[in-house]
Amino acid sequence: MVKRALAGEEPQPWWVPRRGLTVVSADVDDTAGVGAIWILWRPKSSRMREHVALLEWFGNRWRYVGGGSGSGDDPVDVDVLDVRSGGGVLSLTRSLDPPRSVAAAPWISCVKVRLGRDVGQVLIGARRLAVPERRNLVAVWTSPQSSRGARPVIVALGRDGAELSRAGPHDGLDTHTWARLNEET
Repeated sequence: MVKRALAGEEPQPWWVPRRGLTVVSADVDDTAGVGAIWILWRPKSSRMREHVALLEWFGNRWRYVGGGSGSGDDPVDVDVLDVRSGGGVLSLTRSLDPPRSVAAAPWISCVKVRLGRDVGQVLIGARRLAVPERRNLVAVWTSPQSSRGARPVIVALGRDGAELSRAGPHDGLDTHTWARLNEET
């Protein structure tokens, strides 16, 4: 499945039952040479587990450099944009690449994004991603270690290309949600 996702194909082969394992989303940043895959085991079970795997292109092949597992989030009905569950890992393969060192190796980060029905595309920094049918996606990027806690600006665009909402590098809520909260008070 990893090879399929990284090749830009449908990551879930037809012969793998979705009740046992579901590939929610995969993202590859070809420019940075990194990828992320969001997988659910037993997605409709009370014992559901999820895993987000971070990969890096090094030595003419993809290498697993880390990730995280957990019990999984409950499905959320999102109005426009929900950014959550980010994570990251130090680029181990780049730290082995002379003249680099662990101190100069980049940080590989990812975040899970849930999108509302009106969202047609999403910008992750300068990259434009299509919205998957399920409205859930994982996004990956690299940054210097010194700014590893900051994510790129994430912008939800409507089908006509108009901006619907955005979440900045350190924002907990998107601009649409803040506007709704301000209206209610």
